[in-house]
Amino acid sequence: MKKGKIDLILLLSVLFISIFGVIMIYSASYIWAEYKFNDPFKFLKNQAIFLIVGLILLYIVSKIDYMYYFKKANVLLITCFILLILVLIPGIGTIRNGSRSWFGIGSFGIQPSEFMKLSLIIFTAKYLCIKEKDLKDVKKGVLPILGVVLLVFGLIMLQPDFGTGVILVMSIIGMLFVGGVNFKFFFKLGAIGIVGIVILILSAPYRLKRILSFLNPWEDPLGSGFQIIQSLYAIGPGGLFGMGLGKSRQKHFYLPEPQTDFIFSIISEEFGFMGIIIVSTLFLTIIIRGFLIAKHTKDLFSKYICFGITFGLAFQTLLNLMVVVGLIPVTGVTLPFLSYGGSSLLISMVSIGIILNISRN
Repeated sequence: MKKGKIDLILLLSVLFISIFGVIMIYSASYIWAEYKFNDPFKFLKNQAIFLIVGLILLYIVSKIDYMYYFKKANVLLITCFILLILVLIPGIGTIRNGSRSWFGIGSFGIQPSEFMKLSLIIFTAKYLCIKEKDLKDVKKGVLPILGVVLLVFGLIMLQPDFGTGVILVMSIIGMLFVGGVNFKFFFKLGAIGIVGIVILILSAPYRLKRILSFLNPWEDPLGSGFQIIQSLYAIGPGGLFGMGLGKSRQKHFYLPEPQTDFIFSIISEEFGFMGIIIVSTLFLTIIIRGFLIAKHTKDLFSKYICFGITFGLAFQTLLNLMVVVGLIPVTGVTLPFLSYGGSSLLISMVSIGIILNISRN
């Protein structure tokens, strides 16, 4: 197979948004980091390390023939299953922000559910290739892979991590849709999903509080509605050009840990509408290039992988932005490439590396 050049537009967009993310993590976190760790550069240094490692991984993965993952898909999935089980065991997994979803390594944390998102996309891509002729038959072609997805979702919900679980499920459903599964099936699946979400919400009081705070955050402005209100207070004063880099007010202990889920609020406050346009353009460029590569690739396996990764990034981005502006309840989902978090950044870089390798062919 003739090798071409990688998609330079995709690569440059990822580089720009990731470097900007490191800058914004420092701007959003230095006050909190100095107060909590007596080191204003704490989060900056950690994220910079992960970015360097991520770029190295991106380069290495972009050189690996994507068909290698076809051979190793089962091994990757089983390994991530084991990690998801291990993280639930007290003494092995650590609790952060109420979820036992981390392996603590010194001051760093590794989140196995992030690795599972990518491995399940790879496994599903292989499954769809092998079962291509059976996908019209729901029982024979669709239910087996949905059983695997629900098992993974169940393990993630035991942590609990509802946001990551939803992204994972939606990514696979998107791949099934592209694979040619009967459209009527998705209506039935949607109805079952709505019932399941209602049960999950009612079974956990904190989720119900998030729903109620989303509907009327000012009913409990110092409790469940606090994050959404402070996020809107950050976005509001941004204006056209913002207050300037480093001049956010909400990061002064108003918006909790602004370097993670709500970093877009700080970007809006410091760079205004123009900052929103620039960041949105970079995300749109990454997503469009991913879908174009998926469209033009010749074999089904690379097409499914490329679509699954791109759709997952797009859905996660949309979910985070909708939370930040108060359109949906708080989900705890990070913004790809921008939010603080090593596992998310590393997997995002590896995912882009796979897409870049596909773009070479």
